[in-house]
Amino acid sequence: MTTDLLDLESLLTDEERAVRARVRALVDREIRPHIADWFERAVFPRELVPALAAEGLLGMHLTGYGCAGRSAVEYGIAMQELEAGDSGIRTFVSVQGSLAMTAIAKHGSEEQRQTWLPRMAAGDAIGCFALTEPDAGSDPAAMRTVARRDGDDWVLDGAKRWIGLASIADLAVVWAQTDEGVRGFLVETSSPGFTATPIEPKLSMRASIQCDIALDGVRVPESMRLPDARGLRAPFECLGEARFGIAWGALGAGRDALEGALAYAGAREVFGRPLAGMQLTQARLAEMALALQQAQLLALHLGRRKDAGVLRPHEISMGKLASVRAAIDVCREARALLGGNGVTLEHSAMRHAANLESVRTYEGTDEVHTLVIGQALTGLSAFRG
Repeated sequence: MTTDLLDLESLLTDEERAVRARVRALVDREIRPHIADWFERAVFPRELVPALAAEGLLGMHLTGYGCAGRSAVEYGIAMQELEAGDSGIRTFVSVQGSLAMTAIAKHGSEEQRQTWLPRMAAGDAIGCFALTEPDAGSDPAAMRTVARRDGDDWVLDGAKRWIGLASIADLAVVWAQTDEGVRGFLVETSSPGFTATPIEPKLSMRASIQCDIALDGVRVPESMRLPDARGLRAPFECLGEARFGIAWGALGAGRDALEGALAYAGAREVFGRPLAGMQLTQARLAEMALALQQAQLLALHLGRRKDAGVLRPHEISMGKLASVRAAIDVCREARALLGGNGVTLEHSAMRHAANLESVRTYEGTDEVHTLVIGQALTGLSAFRG
C-alpha cells in the first residue's frame, strides 16, 4: 500500500529512482536489522562506514577526488532513505560529506583537497566540523575559540560542543576567531592538546556520536589553514549543504513512521474490525500523509533549484523548518496510533521522534530558520538589537 498519493514518483528520473533503490536496499540490508540494538546500546556502528563509502555516499554531491558527483536531488533522495533507517546514520554521512568534506572542497587548497578528500570519500579518514560552542550555538559570531599566530604556526585554544563524530574523527575542521576575523583550520585529532569526549547519556540520536572538544594550545601549521575560508560565510556555506540534506532526510523518518503505523493499523483488530477501518484512524493517517507529501514537494522543488544553481539560503531554511516540523508531528501521531506497543523498539516511530528532537535543533533551530525567513520577507534582520 503506497503513501505516495500524489504520484511524486512520476517526477523523478530513472537515474534518481536507481539511486533510491540502491540506498534503500543498503538500509534494508545493513541498518534495519540492527538499528534497534544500536539505539538501545547507544553505539555508532563504525563497521557500517565501508558500506556507505562503497555506495558512494560520502561526499556524494562533490565532484572529483574520488567523490561520486551526484546531483542535489540524488543526494537528497539518498539522505531520505538513510534517515528512514535512522537519523544518526544520515547524520554521519551529513557531517562527513556536507560539512567536513565540503569545507575542504570549497575553502581548502588544492593540496588539502588532494590529501584529504579521496581518503574521506573512501571512508579511510573520518572528519568532523567544530563550530558550535558551549555558549555559542545559534550565535556563532560569539565564539570564544581563538587562533593566534606563532611564527609559521597557529595556536588554538577554546572549546566546542555537540560536535558530531569528533571522538572517532581523524580530522577536525575547527573554526576560530583570529585578529582578522573567523578562520577555518584543519586539525588532526591526534594533535597534542586536542581532546574529544562523547556526550552521554542521551535520549536522542543514540546511534550517533556527539562530543565536547577541548583545544588546549593545539599547534597547527599554516599549511593546514583553509586559505579561502574568511568570515562566517564560509561555515554557513557548509551548513547550507547540511540543511538541504535535512530537508530531505527528515521526511524519510516521517515516511518510515507512517508506513509502520499504516501496516499496524491494517493488521490490528479492535472491536471486531481492523483499526485502519476506524474513522479517527483514517483521519490521522490522512493528515500524516498530507503533511509529508506537501513537504516532499517542497524538498523536490528545492533540489531542482539547487541543481539549477539558483537556490537561496532562505529557501533552505524553509525546507528544513517545514520538513522537520512535518516529520516530528507524523512520528508523534504514529506513536500514538500504535498505542502502548509504540513505546517499544519493535516499532520505529518513537525512535524517529526522539531523534528528530535533535534534528530540529542542530543546523539551526526552528527559531533561527523562522528569522531567516522573516528577514527575507521584510529585508530587516531580527537577530540583533
